[in-house]
Amino acid sequence: MLETSARLLRLLSLLQTHRDWSGAELADRLGVTQRTVRRDVDRVRQLGYPVDAQPGSGGGYRLGPGAVLPPLLFEDDEAVAVAVGLRSATLSGVAGIEETAVRALAKLEQVLPSRLRHRVQTLQAAIVPIPGSGPNVDVDVLLAVASAIRDHQQLRAGYIAQDDTESRRVLEPHRVVHSGRHWYLVAWDVELEDWRTFRLDRLSPRTPTGPRFTPRQPPEPDIVRYTSQGITTDVYRYRCRLTVMAPAQVVRAQIAPTIGVVTPLGQDSCELVTGSNSLDEVALYVGLIGHEIVVHEPPELREHMAALSARLSRATHRPSPGLSTDAESGKSPLNP
Repeated sequence: MLETSARLLRLLSLLQTHRDWSGAELADRLGVTQRTVRRDVDRVRQLGYPVDAQPGSGGGYRLGPGAVLPPLLFEDDEAVAVAVGLRSATLSGVAGIEETAVRALAKLEQVLPSRLRHRVQTLQAAIVPIPGSGPNVDVDVLLAVASAIRDHQQLRAGYIAQDDTESRRVLEPHRVVHSGRHWYLVAWDVELEDWRTFRLDRLSPRTPTGPRFTPRQPPEPDIVRYTSQGITTDVYRYRCRLTVMAPAQVVRAQIAPTIGVVTPLGQDSCELVTGSNSLDEVALYVGLIGHEIVVHEPPELREHMAALSARLSRATHRPSPGLSTDAESGKSPLNP
């Protein structure tokens, strides 16, 4: 059973999650009776923390507005999660966040108890992130887009397409989707009257923002799947659909969401939809999967892979240059 002072800090830690806790739940977490929970809640109130209580079976305890809590009331697993998250932030693709994450991690270490500080320092010393290559998104762009999403305000922005053409867009932003170092905005394009996916590193928000709008029904309930389909298929010349004779989780380990959309068909097979401007590129990717595949579309891909297979097969049956066959006898000089 926790000592009273430690138990009160633990109670504050639970209450700051901003959810309703029943007396029974708090008693179970703290290892005390519900009567003790009521006494502890009274002590917390005496310390100046407003705790709202709703009686009855559907009631519970919740921290009221205006509470100023001691900072960093972390449990062991929470401290570890924050440390790993800050270390991983250096690979997020957000410009300038690496130094900020390092400073935040240093501050975290200074205020943590020695036991937790040792665990965080152990992680920091052991984890070595590999610098990634790819586009960087300015944190101000992220904040501007996020604010427009929160406030349901139209976003006026400049945009640079893949072919480097520039345009002005008026958007109703819906969600930001993050995959690796790539950040995308799913938004309704007011002028095109259609949903579009935009790379945030190519987007330049303008001020002031536009008027407020009523949020629309998203183009698909699974916004991650919708975004993945848009960036892996819709923008390319060829849309390729294949069946892979392997579990979906196995193929997903090889095909990133920015490469293709993997959908389970059963326990031992899945569908892979991807796109490319090069049939050679698709043939290389699917050839490296290492499992049996069936190509459904496009027909050009089937024909291309059949021709590639025949060419590779002929290559394995040709003798090396030093073992050329005799033109007249058709026999190798080493096998007369």
